[in-house]
Amino acid sequence: MQDRNFEFWQYLSQNQKDLILEGQYLMNDIIKDNAYHFKDYSFLVFPFAKAFEGFLKQLFRDNSFISHLDYISDHLRLGKLMSPNLISRLGERSLYKKITEKTNQELAEKIWQAWKIGRNQIFHYYPHNLKAISFQEAEEIINQIIEMMEEAYTKLNQKSKVQMSNHPDLIGIEL
Repeated sequence: MQDRNFEFWQYLSQNQKDLILEGQYLMNDIIKDNAYHFKDYSFLVFPFAKAFEGFLKQLFRDNSFISHLDYISDHLRLGKLMSPNLISRLGERSLYKKITEKTNQELAEKIWQAWKIGRNQIFHYYPHNLKAISFQEAEEIINQIIEMMEEAYTKLNQKSKVQMSNHPDLIGIEL
């Protein structure tokens, strides 16, 4: 992980790094030896999904999509704010709308899909649809989350750097 994108890895908080490293440890050192076959490998996705949520809150705060008070709040519901189905109801609070305006709808949709697949469909229990996943499916979801984090970091920060380069008085100041 650390070798893939050093700048991205440095951006992550220590808690986010720990969650990812612990998730990788579970996958690579505990589960892959096939000592036991689970009916559902959703638990492997949990540390990555939790890191994803923390990362998104941090990224949205750093891009002024949410306030510092939203960032530290126990009541902020990213899934609701990122939903493309709630854009008109949320208005200017819609994170989907803010991502679209700063980058494009494709990125907003990719973040939403990674959230839905890696968090909503994994965390919830419905008696009629347990949504048990295989080890391979867990790996695919985890890779989607990590790739989405890297892409969101690159694209949202790239726009900030371009905007900053248009202001010569801000050159050399880290945002």
